[in-house]
Amino acid sequence: MSLPCPSPLTPAVDWRPAIRDAAARIAGDVRRTPLWRLPGRALGIDVAEVWLKLEQLQLSGSFKARGMFNRMRSLPLPAAGVVVASGGNAGIAVATAARALGVPCEVFLPEVATPAKRAALAALGATVTVQGAVYVEALAACVARQRQTGALLMHAYDQDEVVIGAGTLAAEIEADAGALPERLLVSVGGGGLIAGIAAWCAGRCRVEALEPERAPTLHAAWGAGKPVDVTVGGVAADSLGAQRIGAIAWSVCRQHVAACHLLPDEAIRTAQQRIWRELRLAVEPAAALGLAALWTGAVRPAPAERVAVVLCGANFDPTGLA
Repeated sequence: MSLPCPSPLTPAVDWRPAIRDAAARIAGDVRRTPLWRLPGRALGIDVAEVWLKLEQLQLSGSFKARGMFNRMRSLPLPAAGVVVASGGNAGIAVATAARALGVPCEVFLPEVATPAKRAALAALGATVTVQGAVYVEALAACVARQRQTGALLMHAYDQDEVVIGAGTLAAEIEADAGALPERLLVSVGGGGLIAGIAAWCAGRCRVEALEPERAPTLHAAWGAGKPVDVTVGGVAADSLGAQRIGAIAWSVCRQHVAACHLLPDEAIRTAQQRIWRELRLAVEPAAALGLAALWTGAVRPAPAERVAVVLCGANFDPTGLA
């Protein structure tokens, strides 16, 4: 199922100067991940090229490191350190940044967080608390804890510095390719990644959102005309399990995102397995939505298009790949 983006209500803000500044600020903290440009026929897709942004190779195993380092480099760090609620990837990124910067880190996880992500956090030295069945319940406990300790509150997706940091990914794509693609496909949970990417692209290419059918935060917001709560589940719930689209993402997406597509769990899981078999890239389910959309025909670019897909993370147990 797909929906076009509703018309924006307010003038667009130019985020690109802030994204350029962030790229310089975090250059020594994060990896400049590869951009793999393949002919569409190599993937069985009728387009000129498919560009794979290999962000699963990022420090901490996901794009989240960009935003977390940017926020922590932009603001004073209290002695109490940092605290975050996360399905896993944001927590891992915060813990990675906290260890690099020498401050304590506390992470609140919902019960849907996978054992692989819990183990990664423990290895990074974070204090981990499992609270609530879903992300929003972990977030409430996190906010209460921040009020007690005075730690810097880190949000998984809905803070300016986090969104701006995510936008550096799109800036890298444009710099490395010498241009933007005609179309850029982005997985959406709370919306921090697509907000940063869309803010950088700012209408210069077609940015489209991809969500699991069982975690349709942006799709539901567009249908309702405002952010609304959704019930979350499915194969990508640990990464894309926000209950409501972020306020920043909602504002940016109304300006610069062209459409939103829903994908069933079966298509996501099939694509994840195919990415491993055919490309030998081990990615988590959230990173498989872009190629799932192209392989199933949920997104149908023109044959002459260059289409970029963000492989956003790889924090999962790969033993299930075959």
